[in-house]
Amino acid sequence: MGKKHPDSSLSPQELLTQLNFSHFIELIRVEDTLKRHFYEVEAVKNAWKVRDLARAIDTLLFERTGLSANKAAVIAKIRNNQKVEMTDVIKNPYLLEFLGLEEKSEYTEHDLESAIIDHLQHFLTEMGRGFCFEARQKRITFDNVHYRIDLVFYHRILKSHILLDLKLGRYDHADAGQMNLYLNYYRKHEMSEGDNPPVGIILCADKNDALVEYTTTGLSNEVFVSKYLVQLPSKETLEAFIRNEMNP
Repeated sequence: MGKKHPDSSLSPQELLTQLNFSHFIELIRVEDTLKRHFYEVEAVKNAWKVRDLARAIDTLLFERTGLSANKAAVIAKIRNNQKVEMTDVIKNPYLLEFLGLEEKSEYTEHDLESAIIDHLQHFLTEMGRGFCFEARQKRITFDNVHYRIDLVFYHRILKSHILLDLKLGRYDHADAGQMNLYLNYYRKHEMSEGDNPPVGIILCADKNDALVEYTTTGLSNEVFVSKYLVQLPSKETLEAFIRNEMNP
């Protein structure tokens, strides 16, 4: 066995035996050493194909795993040939550190929305594969009263419209009713032949899980409530996880 990486239990020989050239092409684009070692360990441990590794990197698996209480479940979803379910597509939390939000005395939901539009490519990567941007501030009208849906996407794999409502603060029970209104409108007026029913995501800074359950259970539409985070977990948290992965 040759000399091992300083932060990894995998030797160069182990990596060369378990991974192929295309794996290394994907790993090379990961500049951070700790992050790259994480992907090396998981690629070998889970026998990832190249496309699994690429998907893991593109969807920020390293950061998301550090934040998740069920880390094994997060990693398992990267495995190839899993049927894509709505719960696999809608993440919790979403990592929005790339927005580069500066400290301000006060923020509005418009500020958050504008930052997402300015970094749309990064945001779509964070959302996951299949999301296609369709509209911003989509207006719907009832008796000359206007409502606006913050962001609208179409998911090409699930064949559904995804309606995104941005909340700067904590989730409130009224948010579910508002989203259900949007979804009912889209179900009646915006669906095309072959489409599946629309899905709503309420993206908020904080939420109470019990309140979410009681306000979304029984709705005729699928509504997901996800938190967004603008800071990644500490390096120490991620280092501890990688050590545990190497020595289960």
